[in-house]
Amino acid sequence: MRDTHHLQHRLEQIVFPSVRRRRLETLQVNVGYRCNQSCIHCHVNAGPRRKEEMSAAVADEVLAFLARNPIATLDITGGAPELNPQFRRMVVAARQMQIKVMDRCNLTILEVPGQEDLAGFLANSQVEIVASMPCYLESNVDRQRGRGVFESSIRGLKKLNALNYAHDEAGLVLNLVYNPQGVALPPPQASLEAKYRRVLREQYGIVFNRLYALTNMPIQRFGAFLIANGELDKYLDVLQHAHVAENVNSVMCRDLLSVDWQGYVYDCDFNQMLGLPLLDASGRPIRLSELAAAELEGRCIRVAGHCYGCTAGQGSSCGGALN
Repeated sequence: MRDTHHLQHRLEQIVFPSVRRRRLETLQVNVGYRCNQSCIHCHVNAGPRRKEEMSAAVADEVLAFLARNPIATLDITGGAPELNPQFRRMVVAARQMQIKVMDRCNLTILEVPGQEDLAGFLANSQVEIVASMPCYLESNVDRQRGRGVFESSIRGLKKLNALNYAHDEAGLVLNLVYNPQGVALPPPQASLEAKYRRVLREQYGIVFNRLYALTNMPIQRFGAFLIANGELDKYLDVLQHAHVAENVNSVMCRDLLSVDWQGYVYDCDFNQMLGLPLLDASGRPIRLSELAAAELEGRCIRVAGHCYGCTAGQGSSCGGALN
């Protein structure tokens, strides 16, 4: 708890350029922090012991918001979002509204008891999968995510390919996510994607659409790791010195809204984890049910030191590099 308060105070001391919202395109919904894994780089601090979980009533608020606002994409995340009993109902309802649905999937969830039909459900619902695959080397993945995770992830990718994911004629999109290890920015996304594509195809017969190279955010579990190793200031310095002003124009929070498991709204998932919600005129946190998308356009975004994680170097967002 002390580390959490120290980290938040440290980040809020750092000045970041002003950013304003554009028209809302993506609703990113965190349905809970329960996960079958506990990864070192996790900015959510998700894990098997987390109990926070979106209820049916809050899921109804999400679907009602989608029904009354012109949202292009529903981006569902967690934790492992598929563990929430509301996950499949939300997917089906959003697809019936002709809304694109993205699932932030850790791949190993496909082998969890009770989820044996998950891959088929995602394919039949035409859900775009954004799958965590922090390296193409087994030793690196298992070091970051736990023993056996790499082999399970490979099996998951093969299962998705067998369902026609990443095959152009099927239109089923499978993107992978890379996270660096330690105090470093991701390497150039294009060259890294080429390495992933070559190794995964040659060694495992796996294909995918895109690779997203994401910067690790200095919050929650990774933030605690930095503090424990005396590297927080070093990492914050790396992010600030690598800041590219042009990337501010493309940060994801300009056209994305984050919703937590209780129905409160934030400018992004990172602000959610730092407890920085959108506030009304009286300073009270705003619920999704109280909002209309049009009210957000032009609004100032809450920023702090962690925002340099999105603008450093090639930039980083839920859709990968910004430049």
